[in-house]
Formats: sequence, C-alpha cells, structure tokens
Amino acid sequence: MALQASESAVVAAADTDASAPRRDKLRFLRNGKTLVGLSILGFFVLLAIFGDMLAPYDPSARGPNIMASPSWDHPFGTTQTGQDIFSQILVGTRGVLVVGFVAAVLATVLGVLIGVTAGYLGGFGDDALSSLSNIFLVIPGLPLIIIITSFLPETNDLTIAAVIGLTSWAWGARVLRAQTLSLRNRDYVQAARATGESTWRIIVFELLPNLTPVIATGFIGTVIFAVLSNITLAFIGIADISEWNWGTVLFWAQNNQALAQDAWWWFVPAGLCIALLGTSLALINYGIDEFINPRLRNEKADRTVTMRVGFTPVLRDHPGVPANAANAGPLAKVPAPAPPPRSAPQGTIRKDDQA
Repeated sequence: MALQASESAVVAAADTDASAPRRDKLRFLRNGKTLVGLSILGFFVLLAIFGDMLAPYDPSARGPNIMASPSWDHPFGTTQTGQDIFSQILVGTRGVLVVGFVAAVLATVLGVLIGVTAGYLGGFGDDALSSLSNIFLVIPGLPLIIIITSFLPETNDLTIAAVIGLTSWAWGARVLRAQTLSLRNRDYVQAARATGESTWRIIVFELLPNLTPVIATGFIGTVIFAVLSNITLAFIGIADISEWNWGTVLFWAQNNQALAQDAWWWFVPAGLCIALLGTSLALINYGIDEFINPRLRNEKADRTVTMRVGFTPVLRDHPGVPANAANAGPLAKVPAPAPPPRSAPQGTIRKDDQA
C-alpha cells in the first residue's frame, strides 16, 4: 500500500512539473483583463481589414437623407450632406490603427537601439545618447508633432506615423537605459563577457529577452499616444481631411455644429470607438504588468501547492495570523511537539524522597 502511494505521488509530481511551464506560458492569456482587451482590439483589427467591404455606402458620397437620425438604413445616422456616418467609421478604422501601430513600431525600435546601447556601453556614448533623449523629453510632444506636420507638403497616414514615431521614442529609451544599467552587471552577463561573447551578441541574446516585458509595455503605451495624436491632428484640421478616420468625423461634426443641432449621432459613435480602443490597449497593458510583476497577480488564482515525495507541507502559527486562518484550506495545522520532562540533576533530593 505504501509503495503504491509513493508511485502515485511520483507520477503526480512529474505531471505537475511538466504542466508548470505550460501554465506559466498561458498565464498571460488566462488573465481576464488581457482577454477582454485582446477581444476588443481584435474586433477593431477586423474592421480595419474588412471595413471597406463592410461599409454599405461610399463614406464621401452625398445622399438625400440629410441629418437623419440612426435607422435601419443608416445605423449611425447621416450628416447634413447625407453622408453615411456608419460607413465613415468603418473606413476610418484602418487609418487610425495603421498610424498607431506603425508609429509604435518605429518609436520602439529607436528606443531599444538608443536606450539599450547607452545603458550597456556607458562612457561617452551613454552621455551623448542620454543627452539626446533628455532633449526630446523636455520638448512637448504634441506641439512638436503639430509644427512638423504643418510644414510637410503631404500629410498622409504614413507621414503622420513617421513624425509621431520619430518624436515619441525618448521616454521608452530612458526606461530601457535604466533597466539595462541594472542588468549589465548580473552574473550571466559577466559570464558571457568572460567567455568572449561579442557585445551585440550579449545585447541580443542576454539582455533583450529580459527586457521584453518592458519593451511590450512601452509599445502599448506608444500605440495609445499615436492614436490620440493622429485623431487630434485630424480634429484640428492639420491632417488630410480627405482621408477618413475617426478624427476626421469629429472635425466635420465640429465645423458643422453638430452639438448645437442636437445631432448627437454625428460625434458619439466616433467618441465611443476612441474610448473602446483606448480601453482595450489599457487592459492589455494591465495584463502585461500583472504577468511580469508577481505582486500584482491574483493571490487566489496563484495559490497552489505542489506535492512531492518526502515533503509534507505544514502550517504553523505566525505572529499576526489568527488560528482560524492558519487552519483554513486542505492543510491542517500540526501542533509543535511538547518538550520532554526535565530530569533532576544528580546529587539532588526530591521532595518525595524526603517524605
């Protein structure tokens, strides 16, 4: 009986150890915030891909229904020239996401190159790159983007994405430099350096894998900033208003006084789309934070005990923990053994002997 129990415990321990890496890999996807954020973001990605095919009307075509409220033919209503707002929202989704992700990729690549290089090399290179980062940090980002875009002869989506990406990399580079400074003196980096590994191989294979969560968090934050900057440029009329995006819808609604005419359907759908997209990216960012920071994880979901042969978990009393809390759960509190009775030293006479 004892042998069968031991074999069963060995098999259970082996299965648990084999499934532990799988659970760690799926922890990010099992997070509720991450699932909700990825679902909403995936919905907008599908709209960006198939928006032109799903749009029931040409977003720029005028129609006879002027300032019509939402109906079956026009789910989001129409403008004062009869344009279908639902088609404008669908077609404009692609421009918003293209600018957001292209600018984030460009800013992330620049931030990684400058931040990691400055943090690992040190010396004069670190001082020069850090000074360059500080210059971009002190300059207000959105006014700089507006000034640069206003002087460009053409302001399409890729041009705006390039301007946003080239002006929003400094914060990510600063964070990556600080993280690299803390990693370059670790034992595994020193060991790789002692074995004669090249500098770029150490950066690519030793430092970057440990910086992946920080890079992912900075990427999501840059996407949010790029999307809001693009919508702002379209709303104030600096971007090309002939290309539809959510900011362009708000631009025409503002110019035609949609709020004064009680045409709430003209600006509410675009505002809701902006809010939903920002919420999805924020939820994904929270999921990344909880994945890389154990202190932010849900303790109830992570409270697991791995049973191994020859190991018996025991809960004992701790200061500040009530006895009921210690006895809760499948593990029972085992009291400490009582101390053995003290024997009288030799040469002493007990009171019973005297009697």
